[in-house]
Amino acid sequence: MIFTLVVSVFFNTFASCNCSKGSILIEYSIIMKKISLTILMMVAVLTVNAQSGTNSPYSQYGLGILSEQASGFNRGMNGLGLGFHEGNQVNFLNPASYSSIDSLTFIFDMGLSGQITNFNENGVRKNAKNADFEYAVAGFRAFKHVGVSFGILPFTNVGYSFSNSDFIDKSNTVYYTNTYTGSGGLHQVYLGAGWEPVKNLSVGANVSYLWGKYNKSIANTYSDSYVNTLYKYYNLSVNNYKVDAGIQYTLPLGKKDRVTIGATFSPGHSLKADPECQVVSYNSTTSVTDTTSYVVKDGVKLPNMFGGGLMWNHNNQLKIGVDYTLQQWGSVGFPDYQVKNNVPDYSLNTNYFKDRQKFTLGGEYCKGAMYRKLLSRIRYRAGVSYTTPYQSINGSDGPKEISASLGFGIPIMNGYNNRSLLNISGQWVHTSGKGMITENTFRINIGMTFNERWFAKWKVE
Repeated sequence: MIFTLVVSVFFNTFASCNCSKGSILIEYSIIMKKISLTILMMVAVLTVNAQSGTNSPYSQYGLGILSEQASGFNRGMNGLGLGFHEGNQVNFLNPASYSSIDSLTFIFDMGLSGQITNFNENGVRKNAKNADFEYAVAGFRAFKHVGVSFGILPFTNVGYSFSNSDFIDKSNTVYYTNTYTGSGGLHQVYLGAGWEPVKNLSVGANVSYLWGKYNKSIANTYSDSYVNTLYKYYNLSVNNYKVDAGIQYTLPLGKKDRVTIGATFSPGHSLKADPECQVVSYNSTTSVTDTTSYVVKDGVKLPNMFGGGLMWNHNNQLKIGVDYTLQQWGSVGFPDYQVKNNVPDYSLNTNYFKDRQKFTLGGEYCKGAMYRKLLSRIRYRAGVSYTTPYQSINGSDGPKEISASLGFGIPIMNGYNNRSLLNISGQWVHTSGKGMITENTFRINIGMTFNERWFAKWKVE
């Protein structure tokens, strides 16, 4: 469907340009090769994205760890971008920015990450490693003042495996072991457009298909075979939509300075999914198995999500901005299995989530693309963030996050292209809560932004 729409846009664009029939066919052939390659690369990312990108025990709660939906250049500024309005990157954080994409530009951006996480609980430390494809997006100018983007992004990640053991009484004869495992997550494919109806004012929207599943389990086993083993399996499958709207306004402050104000909104809605919990009791001595299934109809929802950002641009060299986002998770419930007065119950817990807020400050500096020295062409980026928890764990606030990043946008220069970039950034994320596991994650993000010229008129002698 996306491919068909893209081809339709190309034909409309060619029909409106002043080109000869031969040049149209040549240009069309080149463009179709680029689009075909883009679609194939996105399909590859779709396949790989079935893997989990986390080892965090906190991903066992709710829908999992909320992914940082940012591309390579955003990650260098620690996810900053709601007020970013430039035509050389695909900024899907605010779809209004698509209107700034240049008419002679096709942008394809994809990225991956590798990370090492140190877990610390009561002086016990462990390390875990992960590597994952993060995103693949593309953008181009469709009509005058209208830009289009499409791509695939992660939404949540679930991935963990750990256990704990202890004796059930002071006699130290029988002990239990609880084993926790989980995998999966949600992903989204989006198609978006940005339009500049009047000078300096842009609006846009992304329409996404949200899909995925997770499988979580808890095994409660005992060293005494006469004691029943208890298993709990949690399963969820999602196939639904998500909509994100954005607006940006750029205010000139002189010949060299301008400020862009951006805002986004994503309406909350039901995901029309039915989470399931299976409780299995098994006795290895008698080989008797007892299984009980619970289902909560329409038990998962997305909250309203708001965002606001401000970015100051000085002479296209120095860009400094601040973002604030609010996700109203506290207004939605989530299925929770509990035993109350010896009666099992699997129902919506309205105290499961909390509103999530994130504050980000960051910026980028580049002396200028016209300078000869490579160091003058590099984009230097940095950012810091503070994020409040969206989970409530055992009646207490979940872990908060403090993070910081440093990044570079290194130009890739050859005989026919000097606008593509290699985006590299390093990020540190500190996750902690009172009486909870402390996580320190060190992540390397690598993104490639291919910025190609097209729709240029061919001149045949």
